[in-house]
Amino acid sequence: MVWSLVRSFDQPQKYKPFVSRCIVQGDLKIGSLRQVDVKSGLPATMSTERLELLDDEEHILGIRIVGGDHRLKNYSSIITVHPEITDGRPGTIVIESFVVDVPNGNTNDETCYFVKALINCNLKSLAEVSERMAIQIRGGPIQNRGGPTMRV
Repeated sequence: MVWSLVRSFDQPQKYKPFVSRCIVQGDLKIGSLRQVDVKSGLPATMSTERLELLDDEEHILGIRIVGGDHRLKNYSSIITVHPEITDGRPGTIVIESFVVDVPNGNTNDETCYFVKALINCNLKSLAEVSERMAIQIRGGPIQNRGGPTMRV
């Protein structure tokens, strides 16, 4: 269930709270581009992103930002989704790693803080959305399993 949300390159707004709209150019395959419109509150309005890697067997998604009106230059990320059993209950660990150039006028720490804050927000939302989906499918509440985590 978590993987189905993460792998939706064409619909990141399903769980990414700062995305208002996404338009994919062409078929959904490696090399596809998407234009992501960003909700107000961030120092950007749009981003153009390229699908670099999509592995449904290993649950790996890779994207690279190739344009937009933001300061994340040469940004790329890899997201991996791993099923895990904790205390006898099924759960999921989501790991997102990234590489980005430090923009002029910012420090390495400031850049990492900003990107990590966005990733944390996305992962928290991913946990909430996937748990709501699980409740709908199972027809009742589920116990908190800790949700996705992040390693950078």
